[in-house]
Amino acid sequence: MSAYLLHLAILGGIYIILAISLNLIIGYAGQVSLGHAAFFGIGAYVSALTTLHWHFPFPLAALSAVVFSGGCGLLLGLPTLRLKEDYLAIVTLGFGVIVDLIFLNLEITGGPDGLAGIAPPSILGVSFRAPGMYLLLVLLLVFLTLTLTYRLVNSYHGRALRAIRDHEVTAQVMGINTPAYKVAIFTLAAALAGMAGSLYAHYITFINPESFGLHTSILVLCMVVLGGMGSIAGAVVGALALTVLPEMLRQFKAYQDLIYGGLLVALLIWRPEGLLGKGKLSLKFISRE
Repeated sequence: MSAYLLHLAILGGIYIILAISLNLIIGYAGQVSLGHAAFFGIGAYVSALTTLHWHFPFPLAALSAVVFSGGCGLLLGLPTLRLKEDYLAIVTLGFGVIVDLIFLNLEITGGPDGLAGIAPPSILGVSFRAPGMYLLLVLLLVFLTLTLTYRLVNSYHGRALRAIRDHEVTAQVMGINTPAYKVAIFTLAAALAGMAGSLYAHYITFINPESFGLHTSILVLCMVVLGGMGSIAGAVVGALALTVLPEMLRQFKAYQDLIYGGLLVALLIWRPEGLLGKGKLSLKFISRE
């Protein structure tokens, strides 16, 4: 496999984890998040900073990224329990903007220059510097993420999440603790996004705020919508498709957000369920029934 294909495969695996994490919020819980790249960035910066300044080994740095990102998801989820649809979308979008400004202005994050020299992972003396080895690490974490997500969505808790998505009031009447479920799924999704951020930081070995702004949030949302909200396989297909597309559009970088936005609008109009979606119920977050 050529170096270029290995690079795309690694990025594709990282984006699969990121898309699945957002799909848990939108596709299964019916909540809206337009600033999901913030958790991706928090994971990347926490993992990079703990490695550069405190010399954490990769497993501990990645765990720190997961815990810190999950904690941020918890802190955001608690005060937004009563918000729905448009209002929740605005809050999560604002959260993404705030996090982006923090990355830009804090000295410890390197400001707009970012952080360089992030060490590639090494676990129990085994180096993952080589792209082929790094791909194995990413595939292992993708497999664990898919397994966790599959078991979750096909359990009692998954059915409870879908009940909240389809009709929250009815779910409450049936005895489902909707606030607890919404906060828990937001926390889990943020933690998974943080893990993806850690993998990204240690693979690229350089990060700056530009990688975690609104552009990335739109890209991940397009991945979920393209593949189909409420579908694990759809998140995988959407992530892989939109990993390749930016490479094809590299010469039109200034117009990528416009292209992603147009793709999102077109999908919502002509195929709202996505390529592998579970039907129009997945459009609850923009419909008015």
